[in-house]
This record gives sequence, C-alpha cells and structure tokens, in this order.
Amino acid sequence: MRMYSSRIALACALSLSLAACDRASEPVAEAQARPAAAAQAALTVNSQHGPLRVTEIAGGLEHPWAVALLPDGGFLVTERPGRLRRIDASGAVSAPLKGVPQVFAEGQGGLLDVVLAPDFATSRRIYLSYAEPGENGTAGTAVAIATLGADGLSGVRRIYQQQPKLEGGMHFGSRIAFDRNGHMFISQGERNDRPRAQKLDLLQGKLVRLNLDGSVPADNPFVGKPGARPEIWSYGHRNSQSLATDPRTGTVWEAEHGPRGGDEINLPQPGRNYGWPIATHGINYSGLRIPEATGETAPGVTAPHHVWTKSPALSGMAFHTGHAGSRWGDSLFLGALSDGSLIRLNLDGNRIAGEERLLKELGARIRDVRVGSKGEVYVLTDEPKGRLLRVSPPA
Repeated sequence: MRMYSSRIALACALSLSLAACDRASEPVAEAQARPAAAAQAALTVNSQHGPLRVTEIAGGLEHPWAVALLPDGGFLVTERPGRLRRIDASGAVSAPLKGVPQVFAEGQGGLLDVVLAPDFATSRRIYLSYAEPGENGTAGTAVAIATLGADGLSGVRRIYQQQPKLEGGMHFGSRIAFDRNGHMFISQGERNDRPRAQKLDLLQGKLVRLNLDGSVPADNPFVGKPGARPEIWSYGHRNSQSLATDPRTGTVWEAEHGPRGGDEINLPQPGRNYGWPIATHGINYSGLRIPEATGETAPGVTAPHHVWTKSPALSGMAFHTGHAGSRWGDSLFLGALSDGSLIRLNLDGNRIAGEERLLKELGARIRDVRVGSKGEVYVLTDEPKGRLLRVSPPA
C-alpha cells in the first residue's frame, strides 16, 4: 500500500495536469452529477505579453469535444462518446442531459459540436453536430436542433444529414457557425475518401450553408445546377474541425486538417474549390505524395489564406476582438491537437501578422476554444479525463 501511494504521489508531482491528484482514482465520465471542487485549481504560464493565469473550471470529462458559453455564466460541454453535460460557473458537472441523439462513437466519430442558437435568450434552442449511425456499420455527419431544459433536451429534430453514409470512423468534421444573415454553416470531412471532396453530387468534404431551420437558401451557389447538391457552399475540404465568424466583418473563417503537413485556413467563398486532394501542401502519412495531387496549386483551385507546412492538427476556433486595452488585440485562437498548444494568430484586418503558441506547459491536446464576453478564453483538453480551463488574458 505504501509503494502504491508513493507511485500515485510521484505521478501527481510529475503531471502537468491542473486536476487534483485525488481524482486519479475517479471513474472516467461517471454518469452521475459531480459537485464543484472546493477551490478551482490554477497555475501561471508564460506568454509573449506576460504571464497568463490558467484556471481549471471542471475535470473528469471523457474526451470533451466542444463547449458553449451560457448566458448565466455556465457551460454546455459535449463528450465524444455521446454525452452532453451542463457545468455551472462554480464547476459543478451535471449528470448527462437526456434526449441527446444516438451517435456513432467510433474512431473520430461521436457527439461533436454544440452551439447556442442566435435567439437562444428567448428560444433556449441549441444545435448539435454528431456522427449519425446508419445501416451495416455506416455513419455520416448530422446536425440536430433541440430546446434546452433543466435536465435534458426536448423537441429534438435532425435538420441535416450527410449522404450517403459510409463505413469507417474517420473525418466527420464538424463545426457549426452562423453568419449575420440568418444562415448556418456546417463543416465536414470527406470521410477519408479523398476523391469525394471534389464530387459535387456528394456531401463529403463540403462546407454546407443552410437556413436556421435546415432548409436550403435560394441563393446558394449550386441551387438548380444539375449534378450538384444545393446545400454546398464550397468544396475540396479534407477534414474541417474549425469554423468561426469574424465579428468585425461577418466573414466565415474555416480551418482544416491537412494530411502530413498542409493544415490550412480558408475564407470560403460561394462555389469555390479549395483543392483537396488535387492541390495540397501535405503528403501522405507514409511519406509518399498524395496520388491525386498535382502540386500545391491546381487550375480552378483557390489557394488557402494561411497554411502550415508542419501540421499542428487544428481543432476549435474563436475570435478575440473588440476588447479595448487587451494586449491580445485582434486575435484568432485555434486549438492544436498534435502540437499540444493553443495557437494565437495576431490579426491585421484579415492578414495574419504573427503567431504565438500558448499552454505548451500543459502537455495536452487542445480540442476546443471559445472567447467570453470579457475577453477570457475557454479551452477543452482532449483526454480520457479532459478539462475545461479558463485562460485570463495578460494584464
């Protein structure tokens, strides 16, 4: 017993986790509610503009995928195995909320994004994206709308589904963002079937634009065009897990995973082809070139707005703007999985003027990032016992 206790103590001493050591024996993602910790753990990490205070709000979340900030100071958090939880401002974690759609929880699939409807204050509606199971082990990206209640969801209705459903657990996307004109954008992956990203009669590898009720806007670029799906806004995307609307301009920004290298940011325009797999800055994981690729560019392809030759593995995106006096100014934050960092891009208009990588000290995969009303940044770590953290801007 003494040896076991020593090992636990040593593990806690070496760990970069903010979670209390006594959570080491806690079951992962237990079904019941969990009260807030007596004191929220915090530490200080470095940045270009001075020290940052990082506070753990809640822990013990099983591969959390997305966080939505509630008006009352609480949060909604999705767990990839298929659970939606409410976390209050003190860090108390609810039992899984009832009414969540069934998900395909294999590989990269599961319960994915959660966002509040633009009229959430009056409607209490939320949107969920998820990997929806089909027949014979198939699955595809889907989006549902529901009304949030005290302990669950009601009026759950699927308003989008990617067709056809395919086998495998790779490249579902998926993030949701809204523009200023009553439209919803849904990012997706090509389900690890590269040629589908270029086929306009299929929905894999496409950024989709819909009305808030799931209907197709009449001015979508492929409406009425034979052999093309009317939901499509742009195509040639590999696996997009980052999507956000710039509050300064209303422009939708999208980022996606490249293969080995070639992660990129796009500002998707209607009807444009963003290249995958015929144009890419990356190569196969085997080290060989992408068979369909003609190079980093190709005729008819729109070049990325920004590209990383070494993939940080982007997931989660949020703008930090409009906070007078903040040393972060106008910034774009992105979570990085393989790099284990929170990427801050310094913005000069749409131009990316600099890059800073934060939270490397945590040694954690950053899955999602959202910015609060006072400029504080909230991140989720993608772990079997993931955490919701608050990052306070430098003074």
